[in-house]
Amino acid sequence: MAKPKTDFSLNQKVVYPSQGVGQITNIYKGEFNGESVYFYEIYIEVSDMYAKVPVANASKLGIRAIVSADEALKALNSITDEFEAPTSDWKLRYQMNMDLLKKGTIQDIAVIVRSLYKRSKVKELPILERKLYDSAKKMLEDEIAYALGKSAKEVEDMLHAKLEPIGAKSEKKNTFDDDEDEDEFDDETTSSKDSDDDEDEDEDDEDIDEDEEDDDDPSDDDLD
Repeated sequence: MAKPKTDFSLNQKVVYPSQGVGQITNIYKGEFNGESVYFYEIYIEVSDMYAKVPVANASKLGIRAIVSADEALKALNSITDEFEAPTSDWKLRYQMNMDLLKKGTIQDIAVIVRSLYKRSKVKELPILERKLYDSAKKMLEDEIAYALGKSAKEVEDMLHAKLEPIGAKSEKKNTFDDDEDEDEFDDETTSSKDSDDDEDEDEDDEDIDEDEEDDDDPSDDDLD
C-alpha cells in the first residue's frame, strides 16, 4: 500500500493525552487487526517508553502537535484566572479531571493543574489525585518548554510563580464545602469504635478489680 499522508513528520514533538509529550521516532508499515497499516512510533520521555499508534487512529486518541508560543503563554497566564472552586467530593473531582486529561488540550491541562493546586492548599490531596496533579503539571511544563524554547527548570519556575499567589491567597477549609472524603469518614468511624471498645475494656477491668477485692476480704478469715 502507498504511504498515506500523515499529520505528523519524523522527529516532530507531539502531545499524547494522558501519556505526555513525545517525539515521532518512526513512521512504518505493520500489521493491525490482520491488515497492513502505517504506524507512528512515539517515544514518551517522561515514562521512557515507546507507543505504537496507527496513523489513522492518531486524531481519535487526541494526539496533537505542540502548541504555538502564544498559546503556551496564554495557558500559563490562565493559571491566575479566577475560577469556581472544585467539588469537595474527590472521586467526582478526579473523574472530571481525568476527562479533561483525556481531551488533552493545553488549556484543559492548565485547568487541572490550577484546580488541584488550589485544592491542595486547603486540604491534602488523596494519592490518586496527587499522581494526577503531578502528571498534568509535568505535561504542562514540558509542552510550554518546547513551545517557548526554554529549559524545563525555567518553565517550572515560571509556573510556580503563577501558582504561588493562588496559594498565598487561599483561605482555610471554609473556602469549600464541609463534606469530608468517604475514606476519611471511614477512618473517623473506626476511631470512634476503637474508643468505645477501650471504654468497655476499662469497665471490665473495674469489675475484675472489685471481684479480687471481695476475695481478699479479711472477714472470711474470721469465720474459720
